[in-house]
Amino acid sequence: MYIGNVKLNNNVFLAPMAGITDLPFRTLCREQGCGLVYSEMVSAKGIMYNNENTHKLLEIAPEERPVAVQLFGSDPDILGAMAKKIEDTDIDILDINMGCPAPKIVKNHEGSALMKRPELIGDIVYAVSHAQKKPVTIKIRKGFDDTCINAVEIAKIAERNGAAAIAVHGRTREQYYSGKADWDIIKDVKKAVNNIPVIGNGDIVDAVSAKAIINYTGCDAIMIGRASQGNPWIFKQVVTYLETGELLPDPTPEEKRIMAKRHARMLIDYKGEYIGIREMRRHLTYYTRGIKNAAAIRGLVNTSKDEKELMDIIDTYFV
Repeated sequence: MYIGNVKLNNNVFLAPMAGITDLPFRTLCREQGCGLVYSEMVSAKGIMYNNENTHKLLEIAPEERPVAVQLFGSDPDILGAMAKKIEDTDIDILDINMGCPAPKIVKNHEGSALMKRPELIGDIVYAVSHAQKKPVTIKIRKGFDDTCINAVEIAKIAERNGAAAIAVHGRTREQYYSGKADWDIIKDVKKAVNNIPVIGNGDIVDAVSAKAIINYTGCDAIMIGRASQGNPWIFKQVVTYLETGELLPDPTPEEKRIMAKRHARMLIDYKGEYIGIREMRRHLTYYTRGIKNAAAIRGLVNTSKDEKELMDIIDTYFV
């Protein structure tokens, strides 16, 4: 499939997740067959002020492409200017975050707070899509709350103003990640837009649910978020099932051990031992799902102080 002029190998994507979808994790998911990976949220103002941490988030490795970088902000002029500023990088697609529920983002009238201002969304999409030549996509939610269910309205506005694709998470901002995702709203958005792909997101936990959301909503692609944490294999499982109907087995403890160690080494190499170990603790919470004595392992991991100690814990307990 295509998003704008960007050709993708398949329609199974990695959702942007703050603190998770950094370069090492994106690379692992891409190796497992993910069709498109998304960066963590990147502040448009951070780019404008040349923030060092922001520039780190923009780093892309050739082996993980195609990559969508997700910007956040609320000022159309700043977003357009910063999109132009990073146009000549290896970014393939520019995505605008309009769904983040985090209080500090919403308080600044960014993320899902934008869903209360549909016309501003139109201005943002127009500004970014006309400032540079890369495809521009948006990620939205069902609505802000139960009094503001407007994903269909926003999808139409975004399409008119130049969006190349729209991802819809079937929950409101007030739901955060609780309750059941509403796939009907994704179906409604798919019916409402005419010429661009719709990406379904929410409650996709395995290959069977991936196929189910596509069959139910008619969406063109799917976006997997939390179910990929500690489980990059999910992309190979989903792609295989969609293409052949074969259900691949879950990874064995040995496969988890190998992947967890590789992930840890990649993080340490990329971010240094101190930061890499501390960030890997979060990932290991998910890698240990289904492993014997998972709680004990997490306790040991959370007190590990260097790379050797961390690797020894993984080798000892992933059995």
